[in-house]
Amino acid sequence: MLIQLSIRNVVLIEKLDLTFDQGLTVFTGETGAGKSILLDSLALTLGERASSSLIRTGSNQASVTACFEIEKTHPVYQQLQLQGYEISEITDQPLVIRRTISQDGRSRAYVNDQLISLNFLREIGQLLIEIQGQHSQIGLMDMRNHLSLLDNFGTPLNLLNETRKTYYQWTETTAKLAALKKNLEETLHEEKWLRESVEELKNLSPQAEEEQELVHKRRSLQQNERHLELLVSALNQLAPQDRKNNQPSQVLLNASKTLQRLLSNSENTSFSESNKSIQAALEAITQAEESLAEAETTLSQLVNTIEIDPQQIDEIEERLFSLRGASRKYGVTIDELSHLLQEFEIKLNQLDIGTTQIKTLEIEVNQHRQKFEEAAEALSQHRQKIAKKLEQAVTTELKPLKLERAKFLVSLKPLNRDAWNQNGKEQIEFLIAANPGVPPAPLNKSASGGELSRLLLALKVVLSQKSTLSALIFDEIDSGVGGATASAIGEKLHHVAQTMQVFAVTHSPQVAASGDTQFQISKLIKNGVTYTTTKCLNSNERKEEIARMLAGNQITDAARSAADSLLNK
Repeated sequence: MLIQLSIRNVVLIEKLDLTFDQGLTVFTGETGAGKSILLDSLALTLGERASSSLIRTGSNQASVTACFEIEKTHPVYQQLQLQGYEISEITDQPLVIRRTISQDGRSRAYVNDQLISLNFLREIGQLLIEIQGQHSQIGLMDMRNHLSLLDNFGTPLNLLNETRKTYYQWTETTAKLAALKKNLEETLHEEKWLRESVEELKNLSPQAEEEQELVHKRRSLQQNERHLELLVSALNQLAPQDRKNNQPSQVLLNASKTLQRLLSNSENTSFSESNKSIQAALEAITQAEESLAEAETTLSQLVNTIEIDPQQIDEIEERLFSLRGASRKYGVTIDELSHLLQEFEIKLNQLDIGTTQIKTLEIEVNQHRQKFEEAAEALSQHRQKIAKKLEQAVTTELKPLKLERAKFLVSLKPLNRDAWNQNGKEQIEFLIAANPGVPPAPLNKSASGGELSRLLLALKVVLSQKSTLSALIFDEIDSGVGGATASAIGEKLHHVAQTMQVFAVTHSPQVAASGDTQFQISKLIKNGVTYTTTKCLNSNERKEEIARMLAGNQITDAARSAADSLLNK
């Protein structure tokens, strides 16, 4: 149960420390005194959204601390353990939840001084307290909420989990089958093009890094070709093929013969002194002839060693042209052509195995659908049983709430096959027949606001018997009713409070008198500053407060007597 609530600097509340006991605790006070602030503060410890606007004017930070005393087997501890918290120490002391809000709008949450996320705080908050606001009956009119209310009454978790599991298996396999059929259909449309492309790429047989190798080989062959041209040119200059031109060797030979004739005439005294120089020149020419012959031989040998195959270069050019053409055609690099061929072959293989896969998946879809139908049918049968029990239980609870002629019904309507979902194959709708002879009708068409409030209370009374919540909070559940009906609501709240802690914010003196404990919430203005204060009332103070609720500002003896009567009752 909630044993303590401490509030600091929230809107009109500067400092507030409240201690609670078991049973029914009621909060009363004038409209605008701050009852909603109290509930909003408590909601912060349950994970509700926070805003810096909640911080009291002049303060830097707001904080709310809620202290709970719960069993060691409570589901909250299981959740904490799943999140990795060390619970051995926590279970030996009260569970303390603290929430702080700073001026920049940031908020932090702690469980026994251990920082936790707000999402996780919401999870454990739902296990501790449920707040029924003034307009919760609006949610009751929404048929989408009826299914969870029925299941909370007594549907085994294993039936719900099995239905959800088989539904997801069925839908996931169906999605796989649809995707495979779509892919196969797309592949069939391009089958002819794929087969032609595979044949073309297979004939081309592209290899990884082939382009670089071909370019390198072509460059090498082209360089050899240029080298050969230069060598041949040099050789032709030494030994021209054109005999009309003076060959260097012939020139040297002619010069050598001319000098030899000159030496043969050496008897001429005018040349005798130059014989030695002529002889030296002749020797140089002879050496030049030998060097020229050697150069010619060397160049000839080099020319013979270089092999040029013009056809090979043409083949390389043609290969590069084919590879680059395919690259442009398929929009990939030459190196990616081999991978593209593999992809095309895989797609074609899918055509061959796709039919088999489709048949296999169709079998799996039927199997999962059948399992879902079996699980959903078992769930439906159980829901039909608990629906009858819920009808009886709620109808029984309506009688003390002055709806003794009303009859509560639970309608299970089969859904169309295409509307089946993870929750089964039916929709649940709550109906009410407010008076005998009137056919049952949806809540939003047949129930007034007061009737909806009482119906909501009756449902909560029934559902609380199976709940692990520590406390229930009703915010003006008695709105729109009075007199004997309000008394009945108070009695019912008091009855629920025998098995769990109940809080009620009320303007009804009958409901207030039903409480085991009563807090008066009031507004105080001090030095021009407004404060919300709360006081736990003793028996005399309770009588005065209830008399005020009966008579207004002018409290009469008759009002006090009526308050006494309500409290004694």
